[in-house]
Amino acid sequence: MKTQLRLGVIGSGSVVREIYQYLYFRSQYSPLLDVCAVADPNEPYRNWFGNLAGIPAERRFADHRELLAKVELDAVQVNTPDHLHCAPTVDALRAGLDVVVPKPTAATVRDAHAMIAAARESGRFLGIDFHKREDPRIKEAEARFQRGRYGTFQTAVFYMLDKLWVADPNHSPRFFASADFAEKNTPVSFLTVHMADALMKIVNLIPVQVRATGYSQKLPALKPIPVNGYDLVDTEIRFTTGAQAHIITGWAVPNSAESVTVQSGRILCSEGLMDLGLGTPGLREVHADGLTEVNPLFRNFEKDNTVTGYGISSPGRLYQQILALRNGRCSDAERAAAFHPMTLGFYTTLVLEGAEKSLATGAKSPEGVTHGPVVDLRRLAAEQLGASVAAAYGLQ
Repeated sequence: MKTQLRLGVIGSGSVVREIYQYLYFRSQYSPLLDVCAVADPNEPYRNWFGNLAGIPAERRFADHRELLAKVELDAVQVNTPDHLHCAPTVDALRAGLDVVVPKPTAATVRDAHAMIAAARESGRFLGIDFHKREDPRIKEAEARFQRGRYGTFQTAVFYMLDKLWVADPNHSPRFFASADFAEKNTPVSFLTVHMADALMKIVNLIPVQVRATGYSQKLPALKPIPVNGYDLVDTEIRFTTGAQAHIITGWAVPNSAESVTVQSGRILCSEGLMDLGLGTPGLREVHADGLTEVNPLFRNFEKDNTVTGYGISSPGRLYQQILALRNGRCSDAERAAAFHPMTLGFYTTLVLEGAEKSLATGAKSPEGVTHGPVVDLRRLAAEQLGASVAAAYGLQ
């Protein structure tokens, strides 16, 4: 019976620095993983991670294709930017490896479908780390709603707002490696996908329309490096039942905020409502540095130097699923659930692409507000994938 996976890491940037290094080396899941190769075109990042993992120089690559060709592996984790998830994922699946990818699955439905199709064709495991799904408050809300406790879902408002320094290239240390990250990426790809995915996991509905409104007021005024990006985006989602939700995300909350991420949500239904106190995770620190909300539910540094929390358990459980699959201990029902489009984040990518298209085709006012038009997600899927494939995803 296989008890450890030979893992290659493709991409070793900020998401590895902030989350996955703790999964690989300081968590209860670390014994499951033998991190034995890394690929990243950025040499300093590649060598930082290689040194951290003790990877010899001959197993450090600039190109993921070299890693796949030269190192014997069981699985890879693809930590590249969102729009670059597809190629290494498909290449690895076709090479017979299992793959874990951070949220979102991809930046376009075409890429998401290609990844899902490659997993189905190869029979290998594809796991998407939407760690919000493992937040105990989200899991409890999902269980209660799907038992019928609240009746029919009608509307919801979620928000997830980062401190300004997360997107500010003038802040030291800089959170993202590149100064233009927030120009090339919107809050939709970085934050909306979290909340939209969590909501869809709770209510189990397919989105059919999206409209986005973006605000570009704070980031363009930054000095000395301005950012031509969105401070805030309000994404309106309509579902097959006519229910709708607003997902409000951004990264221009003042740096004096009580938490790096200020977040919460309210779900209103025919028989009741749920308030998700996501911004109050349980520990408030009053200190000379300020008043701070600490989120040990997400990432908790234990006394014994291990790291726990749903940010670690979410990808960790994906690796447990890979081992179960490789050891023949995965039931047909579990396999079917693992390959479901909702599980694999297809509909979340659909919302992402639709919202980005709405912003890209919207009219921008002199005050810096972009009012995007409604995007029909069924039409978008049919245009990108063909009518028959879109219908297979329930988007006819």
